[in-house]
Amino acid sequence: MTRQIAVIGAGPTGLMAAEVLARAGHAVTVFDQMPSVGRKLLMAGRGGLNLTHAEPLPLFLSRYGSARGWLEPIIAAFPPAALIEWCNQLGQPTFTGSSARVFPVAMKASPLLRAWLRRLDGLGVRLRARHRWTGWDPDGGLCFETPGGDVRDRPDATVLALGGASWPRLGSDAGWTAYLPDQIVAFRPANCGFVADWSAHLRDRFAGRPLKRLAIRFGSDRVMGEAVITAGGLEGGAIYALSSALRDAIQSAGSAMIMIDLRPDLERPALAERLAEPRRGQSLANILRKRAGLSPEAIGLVQEALHNGTDGTDLASLIKAVPVRLLAPAPIERAISCAGGVSPRALDGSLMLRRHPGVFAAGEMLDWEAPTGGYLLQACFSTGVAAANGVLAWLG
Repeated sequence: MTRQIAVIGAGPTGLMAAEVLARAGHAVTVFDQMPSVGRKLLMAGRGGLNLTHAEPLPLFLSRYGSARGWLEPIIAAFPPAALIEWCNQLGQPTFTGSSARVFPVAMKASPLLRAWLRRLDGLGVRLRARHRWTGWDPDGGLCFETPGGDVRDRPDATVLALGGASWPRLGSDAGWTAYLPDQIVAFRPANCGFVADWSAHLRDRFAGRPLKRLAIRFGSDRVMGEAVITAGGLEGGAIYALSSALRDAIQSAGSAMIMIDLRPDLERPALAERLAEPRRGQSLANILRKRAGLSPEAIGLVQEALHNGTDGTDLASLIKAVPVRLLAPAPIERAISCAGGVSPRALDGSLMLRRHPGVFAAGEMLDWEAPTGGYLLQACFSTGVAAANGVLAWLG
């Protein structure tokens, strides 16, 4: 028997749920408040669409931290291998990079999205753009604001895939939280930059400049990678990898001190030996450039630390551990992703809202977080499949 199903949200989670439901023979309508679909997916693919990760599944699942317990069966049911096969069947073959990250051969998101929309059209999925969900009417019908006026819809089941609170200009503005009171864990930025109190000199000279081949230590965690000096602080891959711990530490203590190793490829004794030669009138900047091999940006960080009162007697040790105090996460509007959202306690095992029978939730609107590297998109796809299967079981 064909049922009418509404999917609200036309990102990867909603589109995946729509595909599963349409393949099961149901009439699916996808509503989205934006003029076009998949905007955040397209943004994610601008530098290469990292779909998932090829590391062993137990290690992969560990990336979800405290959410692993409830996400594990969902991802195990639609794991990275299934996502890769789905891409292949869509005519978008993938490859695994040297870091085990998985990308489509085309790299960009747009060819994959175009092929996907053609498939959905062939399955009879209807897309309704510029439909902003505004909750339920007294009879349980869905309410939408549209340019042509208010619209009502009474589906047999609903999948909510409304996104989180990061990058609101792409559609994820968390406005839907008003219609699910008492079921939300407060949103917090994840995979984000952080605020530092730079001097005017460092800010004006180095904002926007990269710091390459460094290691950042916070507590017992140490991450190799790169970062970028911003006008307000630091961002970049190495910072994002530590963002969850840094965010929580700042919330607890008011700030967090990281240590930046500007020469992770060189042990301290070898570096100290290079720096031990007489200066012969050379400036500190020249010594750091010629003997320690530091870039202008790295030299700027060392000088900033000295300006702030850090002891520079042991210059090699300072280069191996430049202290930078982080004061706050960057605004959630600029975060790659977010933590918070619908609490897992508000859902049953099929991702149905306990207070709203027949309404399922999936994707970034749920309370989980993960690092970059393919883990974010994988969980979005997997929860979309899980919510759709939940609908099928509930209708059955």
